[in-house]
Amino acid sequence: MLANLLVRARNIVIGSGLFIWGTLAFAAFDLNMPAGVTPISKEVYSLHMLILWICVWIGIAVFSVMFYSIYYHRKSRGAVAAQFHESTTVEVIWTVVPMMILIAMAIPATKTLIAMEDTSNPDITITVTGYQWRWKYDYLDEGISFFSTLSTPQEQIYNAADKGEHYLLEVDNPLVVPVGKKLRILTTAADVLHSWWVPELGWKRDAIPGFINENWARIEEPGIYRGQCAELCGKDHAFMPIVVVAKTEEDYQQWVAELKGAQAAEVESADREWSMAELMAQGEEVYNTVCSACHQGNGQGVPGAFPALAGGAITTGPVAEHIDIVMHGSPGTAMQAFADQLSDVEMAAVITYERNAWGNNVGDLVQPMTIKALR
Repeated sequence: MLANLLVRARNIVIGSGLFIWGTLAFAAFDLNMPAGVTPISKEVYSLHMLILWICVWIGIAVFSVMFYSIYYHRKSRGAVAAQFHESTTVEVIWTVVPMMILIAMAIPATKTLIAMEDTSNPDITITVTGYQWRWKYDYLDEGISFFSTLSTPQEQIYNAADKGEHYLLEVDNPLVVPVGKKLRILTTAADVLHSWWVPELGWKRDAIPGFINENWARIEEPGIYRGQCAELCGKDHAFMPIVVVAKTEEDYQQWVAELKGAQAAEVESADREWSMAELMAQGEEVYNTVCSACHQGNGQGVPGAFPALAGGAITTGPVAEHIDIVMHGSPGTAMQAFADQLSDVEMAAVITYERNAWGNNVGDLVQPMTIKALR
């Protein structure tokens, strides 16, 4: 009987191990940092490889001498340890040689650090502002701005659908830049610490509330480059990706013109009357993008953390209080102020949606012109 129990236990352990191994998700197995697509990233990569090989050859030299000494001066060969207190020559050598190696390493490293900090004479300046949990991009030279938010479907996040190729690394509005132009990137944050990081650019910068950090990049190859927030910024830190799309100058200018046209049209649309159906459709899209992370897609919230909006006091109470809390936030809570994050249309739509979704059916219809007047 004992033998049978041991066999069964062995089979369970083996079976469990194979099951766990088969269901593990493995990250990309890269042994080295990427060379990147900017002059700085390539310079950083070259510096990294130079220092790596210096360390490799130092290691080979040190361990070769050590193993040689251990083998040829072992006790079985009759070796007798030399008796001496100190050697001025040896001490000078092991002080001067490492110092010269460090100086040789410091020269290219210093040149690279100086080059990384040279943000002078940019062609384009872009401010990157971190929010929980998305990015805002302001093109200071073009006069355009927009938010960039995770676009991975909720079904993939909650395992109701297969994961896509760029799971958690896709956004609705990527940062679009022209190739061959010097980009000055200013990073800051509106709430907590964030960190803007795209590996192919060769650097990352912390986004700190009240401070502005800067760096620069000149992307040499058209393409799509993905990154993430590299600072633990809250419960949805993993849902804050970065996508940079590098286009030719002609395609970039076309994109700028189209975006300016779309933003101008959105501003004009705030002055017309919207129907309930239009506001509900727009509001659902805004809610799923901005609000569902905390209040859940079904409006039930998270008990003890985020209040339910389905049947909630705010969404079924006076509409003026609802507008006020969405615009200005709630001090002392995780509820942010969205006055600077949502347009008049988006804010009117999401408030209308929240007051008429999940069985609330209050019947209130908030027009964008109402929000515009309150600003």
